[in-house]
Amino acid sequence: MLLSELPNGAHALVERVFSGAPEVDSITVQRLEELGFIAGEPVRMLRRGPGGREPLAVQIGETLFALRLVEAQSVEVTYTETVGA
Repeated sequence: MLLSELPNGAHALVERVFSGAPEVDSITVQRLEELGFIAGEPVRMLRRGPGGREPLAVQIGETLFALRLVEAQSVEVTYTETVGA
């Protein structure tokens, strides 16, 4: 499953980061990994922007990030649970 597919409030574990679109080059993949999107790291989908679109607010550890949809589509995750849904 992709990070972009998680419902609001869902918890997951990062499996890998990959170049899933032409806009996501190796530099973007490396940047996401440096931000903490690495295998085994817990991630939580907080919420989406207006109308359920961009940006996607996600949490890795204690840090909040706003991702573009194409970036979230480049992070493969394993769904663990939804809290408060």
